[in-house]
Amino acid sequence: MKNFELWNPTRLVFGENQLENVHKHIPAGVKNILLVFGGGSIKKNGVHETVTAALKDYNVVDFGGIEPNPRYETIMKAREVALKENVDFILAVGGGSVIDACKFLCVATPYTDGDPWDIITKRLGKVVTEAIPFGTVLTLPATGSEMNSGSVVTRESSKEKLAFGGPLCFPKFSVLDPRVVASLPERQIVNGITDAFTHVLEQYLTYPADAPLQDRFAEGILQTLVEIGPKVIHNPSDSTVAGNFMFCCTMALNGLIQQGVPTDWATHMIGHELTALFEIDHARTLAIIGPNLYRVMFNNKKEKLAQYGERVWGITEGSLEEKAQKTIERTVEFFHSMGIKTKISDYTEDYSEVAKTITSRFEERKWMGLGERGDVTLEKVEEIVEMSL
Repeated sequence: MKNFELWNPTRLVFGENQLENVHKHIPAGVKNILLVFGGGSIKKNGVHETVTAALKDYNVVDFGGIEPNPRYETIMKAREVALKENVDFILAVGGGSVIDACKFLCVATPYTDGDPWDIITKRLGKVVTEAIPFGTVLTLPATGSEMNSGSVVTRESSKEKLAFGGPLCFPKFSVLDPRVVASLPERQIVNGITDAFTHVLEQYLTYPADAPLQDRFAEGILQTLVEIGPKVIHNPSDSTVAGNFMFCCTMALNGLIQQGVPTDWATHMIGHELTALFEIDHARTLAIIGPNLYRVMFNNKKEKLAQYGERVWGITEGSLEEKAQKTIERTVEFFHSMGIKTKISDYTEDYSEVAKTITSRFEERKWMGLGERGDVTLEKVEEIVEMSL
């Protein structure tokens, strides 16, 4: 196990009827709150009404319209409102996209040293010294963004989807009320399960690192998602099942299971390009790319693949290589069982040059070796994408 430091300052507030208590977690001295949300579903399901009632003692300014895969251009409009209204706290009410947008908004609003996009492209998130504090009310479990400092932002003008993060991008608090899951469309629930599942695999499917506790934490999240996934899809109004689903998504990417172990993230980096180019749902890009990355990088991952197969799927027969191969197929079957299609051609007809486009972008960014060993070369990226067509 590698040396590590674990620090996560986010207060997690979990349980039914916690929406009504959001005001208890706003820092002292706050006057003007920017309430940021997405397409408006929170005004249909009662979440907006409940949250604003709880914040009746503050000046609350709404900003809606954050897209899935939040756009830089939209966040800059929110920044104008935040500056105009002298906002001193931001509340993200939504899923990962809204929360990711607010992470960028919190550091971009006070930033005056240049173009805010530089925070992402020049990797300034770890060195910026000023940010507006923010909290979250999670309405769509999936990304784990409610309890980490990472974010992904899309710039529409250049069709880029890039990640950034930093210590000032942790939410001060996150409210997880499982009642909100009841109103989610099935597609979003399925995406959430797939997203969380793949987040775990990115931190687990690497190579043995003498970290048995981290492995079993990861396997426990995977086993729980397999167990409760069909239940929450069938009955999202069951608060017990919904709550376990929410907590799985949070634990999948709050930093715990990646401590002391190698991590991959190549699936995400390739998948982000599919979203930027074709607007394929983020979770579905992971289901497209992940299994083929495991196939191409099989020799790197076969030990952990076999372990994952044994402990999560009960695959015990055959050689290590045979168990590892069966595990990849079982993972694809799991995605298919939820209605997730796993080919690029299932989502777009205009994919003939996609492999070349992605590798060209990676070359421009000098992303020459991805993955836990840095050996997912541009040639292997191209092979993975070609297998995914």
